[in-house]
Amino acid sequence: MGGWNRGASWGYKPAPMGDIEIQEIAAGEDPRAFIDASHAVFEGDPNFVAPLEMFDIKPRLDPKKNPFFKRGEAVYFVARRDGKLVGRVSASIDHEHNRVWNEKTGFYGFFDTVDDDAVGKALMAKVEAWLKAKGMTRMSGPYGLYANEEIGTLVEGFDSPPQLMMAHSRTWQGRISEACGLVKEKDLFAWRYDVGTFPKRVEKAWADMKALPELKLRSVDTSKMHEELKLIMDIYNDAWEGKWGFVPALPDEIAKTAEDLGLIIDKDLAFIAEIDGKAQGMCILLPNMNECIRDIGGKEFPFGIVKALWRLKVSGPKSARLMLLGIRKELRGVRKYMPLSAAMYVEVAKRGAAKGYTWGELSWTREDDSPINSGIATMGAKIYKRYRIYTKDL
Repeated sequence: MGGWNRGASWGYKPAPMGDIEIQEIAAGEDPRAFIDASHAVFEGDPNFVAPLEMFDIKPRLDPKKNPFFKRGEAVYFVARRDGKLVGRVSASIDHEHNRVWNEKTGFYGFFDTVDDDAVGKALMAKVEAWLKAKGMTRMSGPYGLYANEEIGTLVEGFDSPPQLMMAHSRTWQGRISEACGLVKEKDLFAWRYDVGTFPKRVEKAWADMKALPELKLRSVDTSKMHEELKLIMDIYNDAWEGKWGFVPALPDEIAKTAEDLGLIIDKDLAFIAEIDGKAQGMCILLPNMNECIRDIGGKEFPFGIVKALWRLKVSGPKSARLMLLGIRKELRGVRKYMPLSAAMYVEVAKRGAAKGYTWGELSWTREDDSPINSGIATMGAKIYKRYRIYTKDL
């Protein structure tokens, strides 16, 4: 038993804050109220896409199923007014993040409320108290449970639904965050690229790279997804080490991700760049599963999963998300291979167009990563969503 029923049955008394009641749900208890709170907050929002409950959100909140809980801990809070759900938030600590960065930083996530500053303040007070009690001196967010999940509060780009594994927010969530004393830490960009032609110099860079006899852009072998993902994440850990927000993916996370991606990955849209047989770069473009589940309200049964799989495997989504693209540090500054990143962008765009995709999202990039952002803009992509990370000293 868990959540609200557990408290009501065993003497739980919600802490009143005016007419707002906050309920704490321990990780491992029934997350029903936490999930339902998002539906209450986003009611009437045509761009809200509810995550699949049995295959996505419930396992992510469950310590027995999410490998995050081998490196961290979390708790969940929901807010009610007059018995009605009006908001939610999680508090979490990623001990691996704090080890890597030598910090005492806690995270908040899933910060979704109705348009009322008081609700946000009541929820955030619980987060701060929980993190302080755990010895944290700073908090940052929103980060799902940690940095390898959806991150950021949407502050621009409310007119379209989010892509796969990207966040969505109500238009007032940024204002409520600031009312809670949170201040901007960093903005993240999501770029939209509509399938078309590339500038001539970019096409030339792609052609020149493809002509190199030692370079091979080979598709991911989905029959051995775990081994392939270990290789991909090894490149990721090397390429992103030391960059803002980076935490390494640990073995259990890689195994779980391989299992999850095996259901949706298209081998034609994911490839590894090998130079003289050594994996030096990778590119992962994922079909936008959110297109396939947008109208099923997170309910897989009885027919939701059938609809989703048909749309994914048969009719096919028209958009995709470029989630990972990187090369090992040892190639940086090697003049011969400087066009490799651009060549991989072109390659994956051409592969996507051949399969009927009409546009793709490149996400996310940091606002202060000028070389990356300039390169993406050169490809013809435009920033169409902006996400904000907030911070606060405790």
